Amino acid sequence: MSSIGLSFGESLADERPRSLTSAVQERLRADILSTRLLPGQKLHIAGLAKQFSVSLAAVREALSRLVADGLVQASDQRGFRVSPVSSADLRDVTQTRVDIEGLALRRSIERGDAAWLASVEKSFAALCAVPHTYPDDPTHHYEEWVVRHRVFHRTLVNACGSQWLLGFRDVLHEQSERYRRLAIRRNSEKSRNVEAEHAAIVHATLKRDADAAVAALSKHFMTTMHLVELATPKTFGGGNTA
Repeated sequence: MSSIGLSFGESLADERPRSLTSAVQERLRADILSTRLLPGQKLHIAGLAKQFSVSLAAVREALSRLVADGLVQASDQRGFRVSPVSSADLRDVTQTRVDIEGLALRRSIERGDAAWLASVEKSFAALCAVPHTYPDDPTHHYEEWVVRHRVFHRTLVNACGSQWLLGFRDVLHEQSERYRRLAIRRNSEKSRNVEAEHAAIVHATLKRDADAAVAALSKHFMTTMHLVELATPKTFGGGNTA
């Protein structure tokens, strides 16, 4: 899975890690977002250093960067852990994402040119061309769909004209992605028509109907939130550690 990092001025294109620390950071980010590393799970520096064949300092720096992104928590007494999840945090993340991404979409519709509109159509077509989940395992997303889904939602707001707005949006996307992955592991989206939800956003965007596009985007995010809450009541009730 490609990493989904902060994007203040960065390209969505895959790049080779610039250092061992960056490589470890990207691998850990991918494992956290895909929930291979579960919320609350301890992250042992020595074990990770051995696993990745890097120094303790490289792992410590990578974890510190992920703390800044909100994906890892640090404690003087307990070391590092994957950030926990909760219903309150999910609702906070979702509502803030609605506010931030809705604003970015509205600005993109106002400022975007014909080339941007074409890129929205292209990214949506690319997303629809791959399956949502693995045919033999509906509890796991098809990895190429995950990548194209990220690109699709980012393309929708790329014309907003603000790197700060895009950066905050990308942080919230990462947090939302972790919750969404937890939900699909329990196959909560089997009755959901995600493609139709995306199509509604695209249709309004191409018509430059900002109110309708933002409303469809908000409904899309809120639907995800409600499905996550239904799928993970035990996780939210008592925490999940490993």
